[in-house]
Amino acid sequence: MTGLLLNIIIMIAFIVYGIALWQGKGASLLSGYNTMPIEKKMRINERALCKFMAKVMFALSFCVGLFAVSELLEEDVYFIVGLTLFLLVLAFTLLYVNTGNRFKK
Repeated sequence: MTGLLLNIIIMIAFIVYGIALWQGKGASLLSGYNTMPIEKKMRINERALCKFMAKVMFALSFCVGLFAVSELLEEDVYFIVGLTLFLLVLAFTLLYVNTGNRFKK
C-alpha cells in the first residue's frame, strides 16, 4: 500500500511541475538550463523548451500512473509497460533535445 501512495504522490508532483512548465514557469528548475551562462540562455527559446518539457512531464506522470495501477491490481504487466514507456520517453527526450537546434531563437 505504501508503494501505491508513493507512486500517486510522484505522479501528482510530475503533473504539477508539468502544469508550471506549460505556463512558462519553472525553467530555472530544468537541469542544464539553470547552469547555462546568461549569454547562452539568451539564445534559447525558453517558452518552447518549457512547453516541450511539460509534455515530457505529463508522459512520465502517465508512466508512474501505470506503476500505481500495477500496485493496485497486483499485476506486473502494468509495471513492465510503464517502465518500458518511461525509459523510451527518457531516451527520446535526450535524443530530441540534444540533436538539432530545436530550441534556438
